[in-house]
Amino acid sequence: MPKDGYVVAVAGATGAVGEVMLQVLEQRKFPVRKLLALASERSVGKRLPFSGEEVRVEMLTRDAFKGVDIALFSAGAGRSLEFAPAAWQAGAVVVDNSSAFRMDREVPLVVPEINPHAIALYTQRGIIANPNCTTIVTLMALAPLHRFSRIKRVVASSYQAVSGAGAKALEELKQQVRAWARDQPLMVEVFPYQIAFNVLPHIDVFQENGYTKEEMKLVHESRKILEDPAILVSPTTVRVPVFTAHSVSVHVETEQKIPAAKARELFSAFPGLQLLDDPAAKQYPMPLYAAGKDDCYVGRIREDLAVPNGLNFWVCGDQLRKGAALNAVQIAEVLAERYL
Repeated sequence: MPKDGYVVAVAGATGAVGEVMLQVLEQRKFPVRKLLALASERSVGKRLPFSGEEVRVEMLTRDAFKGVDIALFSAGAGRSLEFAPAAWQAGAVVVDNSSAFRMDREVPLVVPEINPHAIALYTQRGIIANPNCTTIVTLMALAPLHRFSRIKRVVASSYQAVSGAGAKALEELKQQVRAWARDQPLMVEVFPYQIAFNVLPHIDVFQENGYTKEEMKLVHESRKILEDPAILVSPTTVRVPVFTAHSVSVHVETEQKIPAAKARELFSAFPGLQLLDDPAAKQYPMPLYAAGKDDCYVGRIREDLAVPNGLNFWVCGDQLRKGAALNAVQIAEVLAERYL
């Protein structure tokens, strides 16, 4: 590691995830020698706080990555496809938070607590992909079980916060709640229907098989990260009127039975995962508890009543932190420690 640290670029620095990336870099004391905050033309000139100073936002262009060591991308799949190759050609290693490269066979898809060894494959394309936020939260609880006894089948239903759809979605929920309280008409623009006091079993576009694109991400990404293409995954993704932190109800079937007590033991020992499972004391994971936290939280652990080797649990995690920004910075930390 260079004694004076790294030149780090954040592409999409003014977005919800980009801003959290800056916070996480600072909070975890990543060795940043120089920070470049990059965004679209409409954000150029804005100033963002970082390490007690202000960083001026510059234009995201193909020429912006000269001298950059690590480029953290959270600017959307289209911009990643356009600018990530240029960053690599300029000498930067790209950690991309979009869906652009996740299923590319030459691009590692990484959750550092689960498959850090895959980061070594970045040399093939110069890009490391950050998984979908729901995938990360779900796999943080599935991975320790899979290591103990291979997972055969997963049924997962997500309860996803509106901030996962961006700043405009977050504002729409706020405005709808205010309008409802004032007995005023509720404006609907971001989501297909009112989100306040409602749930939408619809995230992203529907595919020919009846599942949404968001649901299929959980299927394909889980298999790639756990390195087991035979795992069966049946997902349902739902948008709920929660500001921050995704929740997932998970049923898992394993080759060998994992008693609830053993599952608690496995969960407790897994880094980045906190056990919160005391129903008698009304202690269980909730978005209100997980929001703003780095770890994911797992609880409501119980053996399935219908399948011999089945286990049910509930897991929550902040999709802006562990589901996005934190995971990307953790990847950068492994890069800095082992590869750069």
